[in-house]
Amino acid sequence: MRIHKKILSFLTISIVLINTTACSQRFSALNDTLKLAFIGDNDTVLSTQQVNDIPYASIYAKIDDVPQAFIVLALAEAPFTLNQQPTHAVKELKWLSADKAMLVTVDGRLVKTHNLLTGNLVAVESQQDDPLLLGLHLDTTPKTWTRTIDWQPGYHFGYKVSSHFDFIATETILINETPTQALHYLESVVVDNLNIQYQNEFWLAPETGHVIKSRQKIAPNQPFIEMTLLKSFAS
Repeated sequence: MRIHKKILSFLTISIVLINTTACSQRFSALNDTLKLAFIGDNDTVLSTQQVNDIPYASIYAKIDDVPQAFIVLALAEAPFTLNQQPTHAVKELKWLSADKAMLVTVDGRLVKTHNLLTGNLVAVESQQDDPLLLGLHLDTTPKTWTRTIDWQPGYHFGYKVSSHFDFIATETILINETPTQALHYLESVVVDNLNIQYQNEFWLAPETGHVIKSRQKIAPNQPFIEMTLLKSFAS
């Protein structure tokens, strides 16, 4: 229980104000938002109105069986290095907790984490386009992907990871109290040198292909992290 609560504390809600001269309205919004966070034995669930009233992109995040937490976007930045050249602008979205733990995503893909108790994804590198970036729902998008990943603890660097994507079904999932149609894809992952296999799951918006829900491992032998997009980032 102590470990679970520690992990959950990493995923409690936080906001990093990018502009240090933020106006009083931003500080008021910050205070109102922080009141919505708590650590307990139940999932954090906000109403649609509460989510919409907060002027930040937001997600639910959940590590394995730990109760889900509500987290807002801290930063949106262009990646320092990215081989892909997708048809739309790429941003690394950084979801940062009050304990300075961080989940970093690019179009719904977890590409880096910091300060998680169980371990962290250090880097993802590939000479190929991530199908999630290109639009996994499109017929022209390759349904395989190869990359290398680095993770800690330990000296796990340059491990080759191969993926194959399969369409499962069109499903209706509940997001922010709203039944939402989604394309469910399964990503079968193989870590060649370790003879380890696992499966990630992604639910995409049918019109855009953007990830609206996912269940991903950041690395072999790490827990699954489930994320549900409540309010999208608008650049």
